[in-house]
Amino acid sequence: MGILNVTPDSFSDGGLFVSPDRALARARTMVDEGADIIDVGGESTRPGATTVSVQEELDRVIPVIEALADAFNVPISIDTSKPEVMRTAVNAGAGFINDINSLRADQALKTVAQLGVPVCLMHMQGQPRSMQQAPHYDDVVEEVCVFLGKRRDAAVAAGINPGHIIFDPGFGFGKSLDHNRQLLRGLSRFTALGPPLMVGLSRKSMIGKVLDAKVDQRLYGSLALMMVAIQNGASLVRVHDVKVSRDVIRMLEWVGG
Repeated sequence: MGILNVTPDSFSDGGLFVSPDRALARARTMVDEGADIIDVGGESTRPGATTVSVQEELDRVIPVIEALADAFNVPISIDTSKPEVMRTAVNAGAGFINDINSLRADQALKTVAQLGVPVCLMHMQGQPRSMQQAPHYDDVVEEVCVFLGKRRDAAVAAGINPGHIIFDPGFGFGKSLDHNRQLLRGLSRFTALGPPLMVGLSRKSMIGKVLDAKVDQRLYGSLALMMVAIQNGASLVRVHDVKVSRDVIRMLEWVGG
């Protein structure tokens, strides 16, 4: 899954692809490099980020989704927690919903059930504005597993096809450095829950903390964590750097037969 942020303030690429023309060019590069899905986001969810209105988010993402749907055959994902944006984005050509709030917004479950598209349910403790201030768990792996299991059950009860559900443990979303490490070590426990597992580790601050590296210096750390995640059961990886990530995945597949 190639990341396409059409925001002015995302932590890694904010402001780079805010115009539809630049977004389309970036998506074309990622498709050429081997992206299987393009994930379009119109609201930054970095720690400390502020929310944007429904209309502002729609203004950012809908022209891009329409352009991508006309240009490519690859699936388009909408990265949003707002039911109104989900519905409008799917009508514009998106076929996948990536929700960091795990469909907890009012009407989100009903909306996705009506749309009938796959959805990724992610764990987040708190909200982006404050989630990294003091995250706490007694057992982070167990608590995230329980949360995702409950959200799956709520989704199925709302009429969402169980085969359309994907889990994301939410690295960096209300987790300390040690919490993230424990989640990586315990990823196999998530695969036992049933739904495919997606991870987003690309360029995240945990890499910067371990390597004392700025955002543009985190490629190798991102690839290392991606390898660990895949070897522990992740089947979908959300990345900024598609070509090198694809090369790593191909070599892992080759070794595994």
